[in-house]
Amino acid sequence: MKADEGAKAKRRKSTVNLIQGAIAKLQAEKAKVTISAVAKAANVSSALIHNTYPDLAEKIRAITGKATRTQRDEKHTALMKERETNRSLRAENASLKSDLAKLASVNQLLLAEMAVLKGVASGKVVSILRKSASESPSEG
Repeated sequence: MKADEGAKAKRRKSTVNLIQGAIAKLQAEKAKVTISAVAKAANVSSALIHNTYPDLAEKIRAITGKATRTQRDEKHTALMKERETNRSLRAENASLKSDLAKLASVNQLLLAEMAVLKGVASGKVVSILRKSASESPSEG
């Protein structure tokens, strides 16, 4: 059993060396370093890199600028920025709704007043407002 474990560890070390050599080779050639490119250069499957050697997969992602932590931090920063924008837009929306309600109320009052004034101007409506004493015809 010990010999089998030793052989397994030796194969694992050999595979790690192959993958690291493939990474170095791709970087030296200034080729695009991706997990599939490294797997192809090392003559292994990309699933092997993902599943058996996640530390090497993360190293490859870091080289391409797609490290999990970096991506997460960028997304978190963008999310916080969008939340702040959303918060300010909601406050602005509430303020605009309040202004709209006030303007609608004023508009209705003005429409009613305009209707009365149009009626008075056309002679169809008589003003029931009292005239002042100086305008009164009975005192003449």
